Amino acid sequence: MIVTVSNYRIALLPGDGIGPEVTSSARDLLAAITALDSSLVFQTEEFGWNAEQYLRTGAMMPSDGMDTLAKFDAIFLGAIGDERVPDHISLRQVIFAIRQGFNQYVNLRPVKLLGGVATPLAGRGPEDLDMIIVRENSEGEYSGLGGTLFPGSHDEVALQTSVFSRRGVERILRYAFELARSRGWPLTSVSKGNALNFTGVLWDDLFAEISAEYPDVPSNNLLVDAAALHLVQHPEKFGVVVASNLFGDILSDLGAALVGGLGFAASANLNPERTFPSMFEPVHGSAPDIAGQNVANPVASLWAVGMMLAHLGHVEWEDAIVSAIESVLVEGIVRTPDLGGTSTTSEMTTAIINALKAPSA
Repeated sequence: MIVTVSNYRIALLPGDGIGPEVTSSARDLLAAITALDSSLVFQTEEFGWNAEQYLRTGAMMPSDGMDTLAKFDAIFLGAIGDERVPDHISLRQVIFAIRQGFNQYVNLRPVKLLGGVATPLAGRGPEDLDMIIVRENSEGEYSGLGGTLFPGSHDEVALQTSVFSRRGVERILRYAFELARSRGWPLTSVSKGNALNFTGVLWDDLFAEISAEYPDVPSNNLLVDAAALHLVQHPEKFGVVVASNLFGDILSDLGAALVGGLGFAASANLNPERTFPSMFEPVHGSAPDIAGQNVANPVASLWAVGMMLAHLGHVEWEDAIVSAIESVLVEGIVRTPDLGGTSTTSEMTTAIINALKAPSA
C-alpha cells in the first residue's frame, strides 16, 4: 500500500511573555501527530520576532519578514506584547502586518463550552454554548488610518478612520453565510447601524442583500449592544456570528469569558483563497505576570493547532484534538492554575497528547 505523505512547512513566531511556552506545546502536539500519522510531516522553523528584537533593531520584524513567511504553508503565533514596547507598535508591526499583508480577512474564533469546564452562566451547559464568531479581519475599525492634530496641546485632536468597503463587507458576509449553511446553523450579523450612519448602514444594507441569497439559512441582525446582552442571556440562540473587526474582537472575548476564559480562546486568521499562508494563534496575549513560570493554560494553543490542521485539509485532527482536550478536562486530574489546579503547562500538554493517543480519543 502506497501512503501519500503531506509535508507542511510551519513558521513559528513564539513572540513575547508566555508565547514561547505555548508555542512549545504546539510544537510538541505537531510532533505527536506525526508519530500517530506518518502521512503528515511538519517542518517547523522558529523566528524570534519579538520585543527583544525591537529593542535591538527598532523593528519587531525584519524588512524581508513578509517575504520569508510567504514561503510557508501556515504560520503559528504564540503571543505578542511587552511593557517595554507600546502595544500599538508591537501589534501593528507583527499581527496587523501579517493579517493585512497576507489578506487574512477572515478571523474565526470558536466559542464552545467543553465538558469539565464551568461557565459563569447559571443553569447553562455545553449544549447551550457552541458558536463561532466570524470577524472581519483586514479593514473596519482596525485599518490603522488616522492622525493627530496639534499633539501635546489643549487643542489636540485624534482621528481614527474606519474603512468599510463593499468588497470587504460582502466577502466576510458571504463567508459567514457559507459557513452557517455548511453547519446547518443560524447566522447573526452584528453592527451598529443606528449610530454609525455610514459604515454601519453599509454593513446592514449588504447583509440584507446577501441574506436574500441564502433563504435556507435562518438569519437576523442585532445591534452590538443587544448582541452582548443576548450572548449572556440567550447563548443557545447563536450559531455563526459575523461582525466587523472591532465588534468581533470584543464579542469573542465576552464569549471566551462564558466558556472558561482566554485560555480557551483559539483563533484562525484565514486567507480563504490560499494565495498567502494563514496564521493561527491563541488570543490570550503575552500574560507577562505569569511568563516563564510554566503555568499558562495551553488549551487555546493546542486548539489553534487543530484549526490549522483543518485549514490544511485535515478536519478530523481538529475534532480529535478538541476531543482529547475535553477528555482531560472531564477527568479533572490535570489542570493549570486558571482552572483551579496546580499542573504546569507542560503537564497539561502531555496529558492532552496522551489522551489524543488513547483509542477513545
